[in-house]
Amino acid sequence: MGKGNFSDEFKRDAVAQITERGYPVAEVSQRLGVSAHSLYAWKRKFAKAASGETEKDAEIRRLKRELTRVTEERDILKKANRVFRQGCQVRYAFVAEHRRRFSVRAMCRCLRIQPSGFYAWLKAPLSKRTQEDQRQTALLTEAWIESGKVYGHRKLHDDLIEQGESICVNRVARLTKLAGIKAQIGYKRRPGKYGGRPSVVVDNTLDRQFDVEAPDKVWVTDITYIRTQEGFAYLAVVIDLFSRRVVGWSMQSRQTTDVVLQALHMAVWRRKPKTKVLIHSDQGSQFTSMDWAAFLRGHNLEHSMSRRGNCHDNAVAESFFNLLKRERIRRRTYKTREEARREVFDYIEMFYNPKRKHARNGMLSPVEFERQRKLRPEGV
Repeated sequence: MGKGNFSDEFKRDAVAQITERGYPVAEVSQRLGVSAHSLYAWKRKFAKAASGETEKDAEIRRLKRELTRVTEERDILKKANRVFRQGCQVRYAFVAEHRRRFSVRAMCRCLRIQPSGFYAWLKAPLSKRTQEDQRQTALLTEAWIESGKVYGHRKLHDDLIEQGESICVNRVARLTKLAGIKAQIGYKRRPGKYGGRPSVVVDNTLDRQFDVEAPDKVWVTDITYIRTQEGFAYLAVVIDLFSRRVVGWSMQSRQTTDVVLQALHMAVWRRKPKTKVLIHSDQGSQFTSMDWAAFLRGHNLEHSMSRRGNCHDNAVAESFFNLLKRERIRRRTYKTREEARREVFDYIEMFYNPKRKHARNGMLSPVEFERQRKLRPEGV
């Protein structure tokens, strides 16, 4: 009797010798003259039939397993997009980082590496360069978090140099990219044409001369709004062009002359200028009022105004507001104006003035820039 001529009744009886009477597969194979492979196949077949599983059910189960496999591979490839073309060491690191989520064999198959190579890499001690990369990545992450997660690789490179680290800017760029550290980048705006009519009140004395050789010679001022769940909060600032330091600021619930006067009053009280200061603003109604003009006359301040509709004439103040909103305001939702005011205080007084690096200041904060210039001898 050929192998293909066994009836289903014979196959069931043969399987029953194993499942019901407890004979070993090898003994039943020897006695019946049937291979052990065939006996195992018959056993699986009739086990499925006994459980009520049809060929359709088996196919559905197979397709589900295949769908699970394909879905896992898709997710792996989406995650590994940046490392797929990197060297084996980088791909091994990816597998080590994600092995709690995906199976090691599936990741190795997708990344075209051997599981044995991965496990050998895992047991091997880290190279000195890798250990140094990990140590400096931790320093970069700490500096990035301290900056409010706004610094890019150039300012972070300067931070590490200040800490005494020996590292080039290209290496910082590589480490920050691998660690997912990114600078806060503003939104691109459509460039416009700015001309504008001159002010009929006062002249544009500043005329975009934003580089100043000494503190308390030229200040610029402007006003913006911050959205809260209570309504708008209006922020006025006064900035010294010498160091880009915010020397005065004020926040109120209404956009009145008082909010800009309070900011200017803080600047005068803090700096106590001994000579006349040029104060530049736009042509907003707050800066053309009689109270504003009287305050300037009473405190030895000279007024300068931008052309109408030309924001570039007051670019330094506009740039500060852009930084504030990009690095703090746009990432938060404020319930009250008081909450927004505390956030502005933290940004200006605790970060921007004493800590935030400026390329124009030689990567020094406004406070540190002024301190070093005071220590420098005259004419140097």
